[in-house]
Amino acid sequence: MIEFKLKDSLHIDLCDLLKITGLFSTGAEAKHIIATGVVKVDGVVELRKRAKIRSGQIIEYLHHKIQVL
Repeated sequence: MIEFKLKDSLHIDLCDLLKITGLFSTGAEAKHIIATGVVKVDGVVELRKRAKIRSGQIIEYLHHKIQVL
């Protein structure tokens, strides 16, 4: 599991999180994958590319998991 710590913000956009953690090389690639319906936030499919991700949430993509701290 990848752990991502929010620094000076209360949230991060989902597409930015997927890019920053290295799952995708570009934001456009992350946005495309989110639109296909394979990314989950707290176990629920998330289609909003700019969904606000907050501390305590878990993001899943295939066999990858990101825990936001």
